[in-house]
Amino acid sequence: MIDAILNTFTVSGLIWLSVTLCCYAISVKVNLFFNAHPASHPLVMTVSLVGLALLLSNMSVPQYQQSVSLLHWLLGPVTVALALPIFKQWQKLRHYGWRLFSSIAVGGVLAPLLAWFTLYALGSPVALQLTMLAKSITTPLAMEATAQIGGIPALAAVFVITTGIVGAVVSNSVFLLCQVKSPEAQGIALGTVAHAVGTAKAIHMGEEVTAMATLGLCINGLFTAFILPLMLSIVL
Repeated sequence: MIDAILNTFTVSGLIWLSVTLCCYAISVKVNLFFNAHPASHPLVMTVSLVGLALLLSNMSVPQYQQSVSLLHWLLGPVTVALALPIFKQWQKLRHYGWRLFSSIAVGGVLAPLLAWFTLYALGSPVALQLTMLAKSITTPLAMEATAQIGGIPALAAVFVITTGIVGAVVSNSVFLLCQVKSPEAQGIALGTVAHAVGTAKAIHMGEEVTAMATLGLCINGLFTAFILPLMLSIVL
């Protein structure tokens, strides 16, 4: 933590921290302007704007990461903070019990395995295959879990964002096609497969959908982050 603070509180660090926060503030405004459409999610806009700033300033990504290392360190507390929404939804967790856990487990295992198998069948590099396994959990957990299993954390963030946006955009069509009308089922699907972006979409679909999406996001994220490195260590 001390190194992160020292790196960030330099002239270069403070400049890039300010640039990042300004890009995020602009992205939030843009997202609100487009009525919170998933394609205009602040994550996507922020990454695009910061990337453009790096390109124009001819600064490398490793240099940028070192300059704003405090933001990277904060991913740890953010991960721990996922316990808060689980606590708030504790009564729902007790009410649905094993049915809730089994639904999240099936979705959390099936989605990444299908993506992994596609890459495996196409003969993709092992590091890319391992990175894909964490595509359906929220970014802080995905990057940390990917680093633990020998994947590529930076690429994991790309997979996570892409998965969330695609899931949020096509969710209504999938629910209509599969005749999924239950708010609980819709929420679990969005939170489990499309993580934070899906949960943001759920907010516009009602309180019940949002509550279940939050549970799906947190439980699947924590389950995957703990189990995935353990399973791979046993297999390998």
